[in-house]
Amino acid sequence: MTYDTPAASPLDPAALDAADPLADLRQRFVGAESDLVYFDGNSLGRPLRATADRAREFVESEWGGRLIRGWEERWYDQPLVLGDEIGRVCLGAAPGQTFVGDSTTVLLYKLIRAAVDAAPAGRDEIVIDTDNFPTDRYLVEGIAAERGMTVRWLEVDPASGVSLSATQRAVGEKTALVVLSHVAYRSGHLAPAREISESVRDSGAMVLWDLCHSAGSVPMELDEWGVDLAVGCTYKYLNGGPGSPAFAYVAERHHGLRQPIQGWKGHADPFLMGPGYTPAQGVRRFISGTPPITAMLGLQDMVALIDEVGMEAVRAKSVQLTSYAVDLADELLSGLGVTLASPRDPEQRGGHVTLRHDRMRDVVARLWERDVIPDYRDPGGLRIGLSPLSTSFEEVRRGVEAIAEVLGSMA
Repeated sequence: MTYDTPAASPLDPAALDAADPLADLRQRFVGAESDLVYFDGNSLGRPLRATADRAREFVESEWGGRLIRGWEERWYDQPLVLGDEIGRVCLGAAPGQTFVGDSTTVLLYKLIRAAVDAAPAGRDEIVIDTDNFPTDRYLVEGIAAERGMTVRWLEVDPASGVSLSATQRAVGEKTALVVLSHVAYRSGHLAPAREISESVRDSGAMVLWDLCHSAGSVPMELDEWGVDLAVGCTYKYLNGGPGSPAFAYVAERHHGLRQPIQGWKGHADPFLMGPGYTPAQGVRRFISGTPPITAMLGLQDMVALIDEVGMEAVRAKSVQLTSYAVDLADELLSGLGVTLASPRDPEQRGGHVTLRHDRMRDVVARLWERDVIPDYRDPGGLRIGLSPLSTSFEEVRRGVEAIAEVLGSMA
């Protein structure tokens, strides 16, 4: 890998950090100044310092000062306002197609169920890959059982991920919906979303993308790609905090879908409170209950920071970090029997790298005791999740060296 740096060695972290135009942003995150090595930004991002100030101001002035007046003044529209910001900054989505609210699981259920309920007669199959995130697979199985449909499993190699050709073989005239992850949660494989979306659309089916491991890490153009539906969480690369609400994208052409969880906040006139349900116009109809306004505070700050930097710069730093981790693994871990369980080509890789060894579960447990925090995924996978704006090259070097020390001591 060639880095744009004056370092004599491409593995010199000090030179890489000195040449990094985004290095100073690290100081904006709580805890980044500590010695802890954080390799789990793809599960829970660090909080921004600005969020502590925003939360205090919200409690003291907006919540404490305005009280219920806040709903008329700002909160009622906040799921759509913040959704539009996520769409503009991270998704390549025009206004009016993205909203924030509910958990990832609930939003996936809403959109999967809405899509299959609208499928033409005879389209009674849902296609999903065998290596998709458990929630996605469980939901598809449950909805198929509810609707008397069939699940068509797309067999994939966990190290290489979903391909266009494999998807084309699985999709046919009986397909109602295809559910795939843009970045695979285990390997970090980056699926060819544009090509797959076009192919599925040409077949007469719809596609739903899980963006949990790509939102805020990989640039997207959902409108341009012709994506039908998408859902993503906000506590990973969008740093919204533990349990922060997910977002959903519904292409404008699908705003007539009937969403299955009809709540009062998705009604055309929520305060009419009369008999019968009349859905709101546009993407608001996919909102159900009262939106979690307090839980959106951290998310606002991170979306603003990404907007300041630009997704292309975020992606460039992400590629550098993951490529650096791969090079260090080759140098320090290959002799210990560690293999790469992620694509080696950065163009086919998202924001994390998975290293495989039979003893990685024990390695992760021992690393946590040393304040080195990766996570573990079967079979034998140690995931290095590198949040681009809060992670330094020096931190990556220390972390991989710690893996080598722990694994070497167990030989």
